[in-house]
Amino acid sequence: MQLEKQVMEQLKAAMLAKDEVALRSLRAIKAAILLAKTSEGASGDIKEEDEIKLLQKLVKQRKDSAEIFHQQHREDLAKKEEEEIAVIEKFLPKQLDTEELKTILKDIIAQVGAQSSADLGKVMGVATKQLAGKADGKTISATVKEMLG
Repeated sequence: MQLEKQVMEQLKAAMLAKDEVALRSLRAIKAAILLAKTSEGASGDIKEEDEIKLLQKLVKQRKDSAEIFHQQHREDLAKKEEEEIAVIEKFLPKQLDTEELKTILKDIIAQVGAQSSADLGKVMGVATKQLAGKADGKTISATVKEMLG
């Protein structure tokens, strides 16, 4: 719920400043929140961890789109996606750098007793819960594979 208030405040500020990038991004966040609140089975309130998942999903969608646009040499469209990513990421917790991530993953690997890449699932289960919002799932997976491989 806190996220919605922050988005609304920044949306007003972006309108006054006539900041098109921020307006586009904030409207996308607002729409996603509204969808989540009114979706089937939703109680109308969104928990903080669900807000983080929602924001991560928005960032992932834009990263995927930007990657496709780069492949198709549409730098103008890729730039728009990257600008939106920058605005959306302001609402996410600070992302872990590679060294911090590896340190935490070492502890998790030791905790679950993983020996080889066959234990990837065990490690990922614990890691995704523990690192929710702090690291991208793709990054976690790649790092775990590297450490177990």
